[in-house]
Amino acid sequence: AGAEAASHPTGESADGTDEPAHDDGPSDGEGSSSSTRRRRRRRRKGESDAPSEDDPENTVVKVRARRNAADGITSVEGSTRLEAKRQRRREGRDAGRRRVPILSESEFLARRESVSREMVVRQRGDLIQIGVLEDNVLVEHYVARESQVSLIGNVYLGRVQNVLPSMEAAFVDIGKGRNAILYAGEVDWKSLGFEGKPRKIEDALSSGQSVLVQVSKDPVGHKGARLTGQISLPGRFLVYVPRGHTSGISRKLPDGERSRLKGLLKDILPDDAGVIVRTAAEGASEDQLTRDVATLTARWDDIEKKSTSGQGPKLLYGEPDVMIRVVRDLFNEDFTRLAVQGDDAWDSVDAYVRHVAPDLSERLERFTGDDVFSAHRVDEQIVKALDRKVWLPSGGSLVIDRTEAMTVVDVNTGKFTGSGGNLEETVTRNNLEAAEEVVRQLRLRDIGGIIVIDFIDMVLESNRDLVLRRMVECLGRDRTRHQVAEVTSLGLVQMTRKKIGTGLLEAFGQACEQCHGRGVIMHTDPVEPASTDEETGGRRGGRRRGGRSRGGSDDTADLATTDEPTDAQPGEARDVTTETAQSDPAGSNVDAEQPQPA
Repeated sequence: AGAEAASHPTGESADGTDEPAHDDGPSDGEGSSSSTRRRRRRRRKGESDAPSEDDPENTVVKVRARRNAADGITSVEGSTRLEAKRQRRREGRDAGRRRVPILSESEFLARRESVSREMVVRQRGDLIQIGVLEDNVLVEHYVARESQVSLIGNVYLGRVQNVLPSMEAAFVDIGKGRNAILYAGEVDWKSLGFEGKPRKIEDALSSGQSVLVQVSKDPVGHKGARLTGQISLPGRFLVYVPRGHTSGISRKLPDGERSRLKGLLKDILPDDAGVIVRTAAEGASEDQLTRDVATLTARWDDIEKKSTSGQGPKLLYGEPDVMIRVVRDLFNEDFTRLAVQGDDAWDSVDAYVRHVAPDLSERLERFTGDDVFSAHRVDEQIVKALDRKVWLPSGGSLVIDRTEAMTVVDVNTGKFTGSGGNLEETVTRNNLEAAEEVVRQLRLRDIGGIIVIDFIDMVLESNRDLVLRRMVECLGRDRTRHQVAEVTSLGLVQMTRKKIGTGLLEAFGQACEQCHGRGVIMHTDPVEPASTDEETGGRRGGRRRGGRSRGGSDDTADLATTDEPTDAQPGEARDVTTETAQSDPAGSNVDAEQPQPA
């Protein structure tokens, strides 16, 4: 028995029975006659639970119990969306991340280091374009048309059309033809008398009921606008929350400024309302904050008065157009100039700035030249931003691909071979340059949702932290809400960003009528296979995961293909031009295409 147990240390005997690896009493090798070794045998399929005659003495038959696996779908008590919010809070507390760390004074000043900011506005007919430049480089772009007015921020008295308990949502008519949607997580439960009660949307809303809502997202495609019952009225320095009882201050403000503003709010804030102090409130005086609160309070009183007279659906408050909203939210003391081209645009901007910020009116400039965008090379930078590949100043490149689920950014070394040092230093320098350009492209293209960035692999953890810190510092200039997650096990940087307007691709592009946005044209019959040497957006330098080198060890040159515009019909072969790409000493293949200036 001792030899048998030694040959099967896990407790399984040679005949297939299970037995413990350690005896409960003296071993047989000690010659004890009082050994009480017990054997266990698993019941095989189709066998009886009773002991068998072939079983050794003291054998216990172990019957494997059926696992209580949840084969069915488990439901959530109450609202699923509210439970998801609570779960995220619990996960944040467990991880010790109740809130994003507040910027220190040094970090806040470093974020604004000697950057010259300008804003240019161009009006051509009913089209208005707004560009924000930092050191003459375009970083943000907005488009507005009189025929395409945004609904975001508008307050409506809507009428509930129907409630879907299974979706925890209600469809609300706001007078725009297509019904808007109100989710349970956006319902103002307190105003409906459900504070401290089970929150089910079918109990709070019913068909035909009037409800006060605000548009939080414009309609897209076949989807209607998205609504919220938690009204907020933005001003220049504050966001007024009429039914809120808590106040917050922008996390982008330094600690000292936050403390000063918190002390001012105690004296000027009404008891039945809350506010969110915006980043633009930095340095604002008590009189400016008091004037802002008084204006927003009067606006809310007017909305309440309109909501009690008549029935919905009807508009109670309309946000100004995109141009005024951008000037209100962005234009502050950090900008050296605001150039406006167009008579109507100039009249609107000049009147607004002189009313809300007369101290900034001297920075307004009426552009009388041919084209304000051409004078600042804005059009040229927009054309480059519409490309899939973005060249870095040193020769590296970014490849930006948008999918239904997320946006993926791939970092390539391209022609960048470094200026001394080793491969790790070359790769890190390229990644640092790419981190700054990635943030600029996110702002310029207004990319939202989940974003995954594949930097070139770095060996040292200190270099990975350096690249991530550079990216977070550059994101400090982005006024949009964003969150950078930890680096994944594969070395990918994950982040989320809120989309604030019409993206660059949506403003200047349309889906292909042939492929409908898929990027390939389908045929009924198999087609001739394409060349496997097509250019895929630049050769990668550095190290590949899985132990493979990014560059080949042989001297065979790779072939890159350049697609030229052609009028060939679907199914016909296209002419391509192949160029030989050289290899660098570090193993990184060099792109045949010359880099363009950023």
